Amino acid sequence: MATAEKPVMVLGFDHGEQSDYALEWTLDHFFVPFAPNFPFQLVIVHAIHISHPFIKQLGPAVAKERAFEMSAERVLDKTQQIFVTKSVKDVVVEVIEGEAHNVLCQTVEKHHASMLVVGNNGYGYGAIKRLFWRGVSDYCAQHAKCSVMTVKKPKIKRS
Repeated sequence: MATAEKPVMVLGFDHGEQSDYALEWTLDHFFVPFAPNFPFQLVIVHAIHISHPFIKQLGPAVAKERAFEMSAERVLDKTQQIFVTKSVKDVVVEVIEGEAHNVLCQTVEKHHASMLVVGNNGYGYGAIKRLFWRGVSDYCAQHAKCSVMTVKKPKIKRS
């Protein structure tokens, strides 16, 4: 009897506090409780936008190659630490050139993902501001060809 392929879950990762939280929250809720029979194939994707001013200053060919290497190393180091701690295996990690919103939606299509997970900075922009400045999570919620789950890190209440 052939085994059915697991549905794919894509998670956007950008080294930020929100994406760290989104990754750990996702693992805790969708993977750790089901070990070792995880319900999804997890694909972590990190978009690197090469036209960033700092990268351009380093020179075109060298900067692009080095930026990819450094970014890939950071993503792999960070995610591998978390995967080992949570005992999660067989995760695909991709570093792709481009703007995050486009890369995430393209990765969803490439892997035929059934779910996209993104973090959110929690700024809560109003409707007018969102007309002019759309965050990655807003864009993906509108354009990704799958369900999108936005994981928001709880704010710490200060007394």
